[in-house]
Amino acid sequence: MNLKNLNILLADDDNDDCMFFKKALGEISVSSQLTIVNDGEKLMNYLTENTDHLPLVLFLDINMPRKNGLECLYEIRQNKKLKDLPVVMFSTTNSWDTIDMLFKGGSNVYIHKPSDFAQLKQVIHHAIPLAAEKIFSNNPVKYILNASNNDRPRK
Repeated sequence: MNLKNLNILLADDDNDDCMFFKKALGEISVSSQLTIVNDGEKLMNYLTENTDHLPLVLFLDINMPRKNGLECLYEIRQNKKLKDLPVVMFSTTNSWDTIDMLFKGGSNVYIHKPSDFAQLKQVIHHAIPLAAEKIFSNNPVKYILNASNNDRPRK
C-alpha cells in the first residue's frame, strides 16, 4: 500500500492533544498533511466547504464545544457527500455503552486516547492504514484501538 501525501483531519479542542497528535503523526513513516479544527461547528463548516477534497480519514474527539463529536458524526452520516468519510472517534472513555453508541452512529474506529506518547503513535499508526485500505466501506467489522494491547474487532 502506498501511504504518501495523506490528507488527515483532526477535530479536537485540546491544544495539547492536537500538538501531541501532530508530533506523533510526524514520527510515523507516512507523508501527510494534517488539518486541525478545534470545535464541532468549525469541523462541519470545513467538511461542507471541502466536499471535493475530503480527507482520507477524520480523527474526531467526542468532547468538543459548540457541537460534540457524536453530533458531528450523526451529521456526517446524514450528508450524502460526507457519509462515506472514514471516521475514527477518540476519547478517554472506556464505557461500552458510549462505544456502542458511537458505532451505531457510524464510527468506523474507536480509539481510547492513550496517555503515553509512544502509545499514541501506535494507535495512529494502526488507524491510518485501515482508512487508506478503505475497509470501512467494504467490511462491517468495527475496530477498537486501545494501546494497552486490548484491540478488538467488533461486529
